Parts: sequence; C-alpha cells; structure tokens
Amino acid sequence: MLCRAPCDAGVTQWNHNGHYHPVLLDAVPPDAGRALDIGCGEGLLTRQLARRVPEVLGIDIDRASIDRAKEQPSSLGTKYILGDFLAHPFEPESFGAVMSVAVLHHVDARVGLARMRQLLRPGGVLGIIGLARSSPANLPYHLAGRITSFWLGRGRSKHEPTSPTLWPPPHSFGDMRRIVEGELPGAQFRRHILWRYSVIWRKPG
Repeated sequence: MLCRAPCDAGVTQWNHNGHYHPVLLDAVPPDAGRALDIGCGEGLLTRQLARRVPEVLGIDIDRASIDRAKEQPSSLGTKYILGDFLAHPFEPESFGAVMSVAVLHHVDARVGLARMRQLLRPGGVLGIIGLARSSPANLPYHLAGRITSFWLGRGRSKHEPTSPTLWPPPHSFGDMRRIVEGELPGAQFRRHILWRYSVIWRKPG
C-alpha cells in the first residue's frame, strides 16, 4: 500500500503519513457527498478525496501549509480553511466522511474524537491515521518499522510537510486503543508497521 506524496503532482516523493492515505480513501462511502480533511496540511489527502467526493473541505491551523495547499491545482468543490477544527463553526452532522492524518496527538484525544464524531452524519465514516508513543516492549516492532521504512523509501525523496510537528506523542498505542474504544464503540483500530495506527468507524444510524 504505497502512496508517493504528492502523487497528484507526478513527483516520486514519499513519507510515512502519505503511505497510509489509501487506508482512508478505501473507507470513503460512495454516497459521502461532502468530506472534511482535518489537519489537511498542504492538501494532498484533500485533493485525493476530491476524486471521490463532490465537495471537500480541508482545514488546518498552519497558515503556511494552507497557503501551499491553495497553490496546488484543485478540483471544483475543494476549499481550504485556515482555522481550528475544534472551534470552527461547522454544522453538526454535515459531513459524510471525516478524515484526519497525524492530528489527534496535537489535541486532547477524547475531545478531538468527540468533535469528529459530532461533525459526521449518521451513516458517515470517520477515518484516522494517528501517531502514538512506543514503549521499550515494542522494540522488535520499532526495528521492523525502520527496516520497512528504509526499503519503501529507496529511490524516493522524502516529502517533509511544512506544518508543525510534535514528538513524542503523549499517548501509547495501548492508550489510544482504549480511548478510541471508549469514544467510538465498534471502531476498527489497527496498528501499522510505520509507527502509525488507523481508526475506521461508521456512525450508527
């Protein structure tokens, strides 16, 4: 499952977040209608979503990232917003798909998940790629990730987003699984080899 970010520009650049975009794209329901990309950064996932959903909004608090996103060729129905998804006055239950990549560790995870759940309409899908903190017990997993990253990145330049980073994440993988289970009953939580986890959840109703 390989995404060469930004693949919409035809450039063989790659990073760990973009590698897992297909996990989210495959989860988009065919009748989504309207999608929100939370923490959109330079808009790579936003533009990929626009190939599947008629109206897509990307929101990020980093002005430089939003400015770069707006410089890229975009489909009709694509809009970028400079702002905080926790505070922006979106209508509740107004999106058929809500997606986020590397966002939850920047905010209170429970508050972030509750806000994402609120914005999703019944029957809509929430998709998350997140980062969590490894523990010494995870050393074999960590080493496997380094080897996998080396092989996947061979021959490609690494795409470094301009948005601010936060490391280490405040929660472990076990913490995040428990938080997700509490906030999104029935969600599919998967740990991935490149120091990421994914969450896919369909809102009841």
